[in-house]
Amino acid sequence: MKAVVLRELGGPENLRLEDVADPQPNANEVVVKLKAAALNHRDLFIRTGLYAGIKLPIILGSDGAGEVVATGANVDRSLLGQAVIINPSLDWGDDERAQGPKIRILGLPDDGTYAQLVKVPSANVYPKPAALSFEDAAAIPLAGLTAYRAVVTRAQVRAGETVLVTGIGGGVSSFALQIAKHFGARVFVTSGSDTKLDQAQALGAAGGVNYRTENWTKEIAALAGDKGVDVVIDSVGGETFAQTLELVKAGGRIVTYGATTGAAKQIEVRRIFWKQLNILGSTMGSPHEFADMVGLFGNGKLRPVVSEVFPLAETAAAHRRMEDTTRFGKIVLRIE
Repeated sequence: MKAVVLRELGGPENLRLEDVADPQPNANEVVVKLKAAALNHRDLFIRTGLYAGIKLPIILGSDGAGEVVATGANVDRSLLGQAVIINPSLDWGDDERAQGPKIRILGLPDDGTYAQLVKVPSANVYPKPAALSFEDAAAIPLAGLTAYRAVVTRAQVRAGETVLVTGIGGGVSSFALQIAKHFGARVFVTSGSDTKLDQAQALGAAGGVNYRTENWTKEIAALAGDKGVDVVIDSVGGETFAQTLELVKAGGRIVTYGATTGAAKQIEVRRIFWKQLNILGSTMGSPHEFADMVGLFGNGKLRPVVSEVFPLAETAAAHRRMEDTTRFGKIVLRIE
């Protein structure tokens, strides 16, 4: 098969299309002939050496959709020919509250979806929503699962609440906006780009503020009005996370699933106990959550935001585009 292989850390040019051996399924696995894959920032972090446990060579890619073309000895052969979407969260474990010690994400250490074929446990393939193209379906898994757990399981967002999603524009934050709005919340967003704020409002945000302004928290508070901000869904970390402690109302919830700006210099712990805040960590999600998340897209009401589609042979160019902070939404690879 053709696959994009990373043999050396560094720039996008190190992602090279090669001929490699076809994967063979073990007893409880299937092989999926991929029609589309999608990029995540995780792929960039691995490529540049900013990720733990890197092993080379590796085929990157966590997200994918395609058709089952081979099954292991213990797998029902009725799966053959089915159009599927892949859950990239492997070996979550038995506890819904948190992942187990064996969890890993497709695309490292297991070869991922930048390829014509990929093998995964049969339990990790789900019927592709009929309303979605393969490109749209491939854009959903990692980011959609992360957003669903953050918004639904951890924050337990309810109709009528006010939610702030920080750093709008990436895959997870875009899904978080859509999912929170789907459950009846009023959603505000922040970004360093006014263009992204406009795009977010077209997607359903009630309003947004450019965090480069000096008093962005006061502007969000003014937009929220007397109801205040019930929930913050944060991927930014750093000083932004510290400021949300002041912004969210008493008894509110802050869910963090990332820290793109690193650690805050100082956290006012007294804000947490005096305001009775709930600080919640979240990452990836369980098989049950993945199934529920995919179900939101099955009726056609929610659709992923796909910014651009590249052929597999142009994966390096797709990575360069991923590094462009003006991008809004997911980048997808079309696989012939």
